[in-house]
Amino acid sequence: MSSSPEHENKVRRRIMVPRISHESSSGIASEKDSKTAPYDLKSSHSTNMPEEIPLSDFRNGNENLHLEGAANSLLLDEDLTSDIKAPLLPLQEDDHSREDEIEIDVKTISESDESALSICLQVFIPFIIAGFGTVGAGMVLDIVQHWNVFQQVPEVFILVPALLGLKGNLEMTLASRLSTQSNLGNMETKKEQLKMIGGNIALTQAQAIVVGFLASLVAMIMGWIPEGKFNPYHALLLCASSMLTASIASFILGSVMAALILLSKKCHINPDNVATPIAASLGDLTTLSLLSTISHLLYHSIESQIWLGPFIITLFILLTPLWIWVSSKNKYTCEVLYTGWTPVISAMVISSIGGLILDFTVSNYHGIAVFQPVINGVGGNLVAVQASRLSTGLHKISTPGHLPSHLHSGCPNPIKSFCGSHVDSKSSRVMLFLVIPGHLIFMYTISFMMAGHTTITFIFASIYLTTALLQVALLLYIANWMVIHMWKNGNDPDNFAIPYLTAIGDLTGTAFLAVAFHILYLIGDRDADVGNLTTATMSADVYSPRTLTI
Repeated sequence: MSSSPEHENKVRRRIMVPRISHESSSGIASEKDSKTAPYDLKSSHSTNMPEEIPLSDFRNGNENLHLEGAANSLLLDEDLTSDIKAPLLPLQEDDHSREDEIEIDVKTISESDESALSICLQVFIPFIIAGFGTVGAGMVLDIVQHWNVFQQVPEVFILVPALLGLKGNLEMTLASRLSTQSNLGNMETKKEQLKMIGGNIALTQAQAIVVGFLASLVAMIMGWIPEGKFNPYHALLLCASSMLTASIASFILGSVMAALILLSKKCHINPDNVATPIAASLGDLTTLSLLSTISHLLYHSIESQIWLGPFIITLFILLTPLWIWVSSKNKYTCEVLYTGWTPVISAMVISSIGGLILDFTVSNYHGIAVFQPVINGVGGNLVAVQASRLSTGLHKISTPGHLPSHLHSGCPNPIKSFCGSHVDSKSSRVMLFLVIPGHLIFMYTISFMMAGHTTITFIFASIYLTTALLQVALLLYIANWMVIHMWKNGNDPDNFAIPYLTAIGDLTGTAFLAVAFHILYLIGDRDADVGNLTTATMSADVYSPRTLTI
């Protein structure tokens, strides 16, 4: 059969469409939102042509479409003309001037289908479990504050917030990183899981040893400045206790966090809502128990066995290069190894300032010891959940350094932060809502266990709950600003935000609690346990029953 020249020309043509790159940095625009423009095959020069995919061969006038998997959309028959409307290539990284033209259908940076009730149900149980962990830590601190090592080496009190803060600096950061990777689908195979978990545990070991050593130095300096005396035995005790506690606690908690995130994935639970509170609950109790036990044992043996302290310190110093080498060879941790030190060390210094406040306060207000881990732990737990959720949401729609157009890095409006309609405001309200009932449960538990040295009166409960509410509200507001600001500057909030936030929580919690106890003392709500106590009175009253008088 003869055919016209026009038809023969059409038969010889191979309809081509541009290959669509899958390396888009945003990955948030749907197909219906992709910009389209006419593409003229005749007028386009070959050197300007994008990489092409043959879609059809025309033989004997028949159109046999071979749609390849690399094509991003299907073309209708009427679209197979010389002018093909195909999606333009994505913006290049250096073409920031056109980023604002991308229309983002996502109104929030978290799951849009999550309601306040679903967030509350997922967060509540881990939050309560974490709270009981902090209550346990408070009860431990309430007891060990009378041990000889805490009485004779008061610098150990300075170590308490710094080492308890490691859960935020290391374990909660580890949990946030693994939660993000799990939500992004990067932990599907056992090989990837082992590489990711192994590299992260090696990294946290290196960071724990270094931070433990630096925390002991800060404690020595802060203890030396007021008294002007330096005791080498105390220095060895602080350094060895801090490094040994940090390393053991980091290994235990890191392993538990990895197992918990894998379990959450199998149970179809968002690990962002579960992992960080559990890390906090186990972190406080485990770390404080290890610190008090190790320092107690070393205190009674370090003077008779002088070699013990230097041996422990030297051993961990020699192990540090090994952990650094392992984490540097892991693709999941090599970047954090070089960029993650500043927030961890800065957070340790901030927490140590809180420890200095605790050291000065606990000598006058012994009742503060049992509540200090509770208020710090609850605030750190809630703000870590919020920061982890914000970070995961940002990872799903963008990359660090590229802020979505619907977000602003300036100071957020407090009303919108807590009263807005988007899911991040909902989660902020949920976190704030959990403060008062949570602390009421924890206060009742402390009283029921006959722990602490403070009778829980109505005035005490009112001032304490107000203090806790102000602390959490401040932390949530800071988190909403800090996460977005760090993302804009190209920093991953999983590695940078949580250490700062938990450290600020330790500082504000201890400071606010000290002010609350001082106010209680000034207004006269100072039973024999709130106000100044002598050692004899304290010893006779350590385990006296307490009643809830609300």
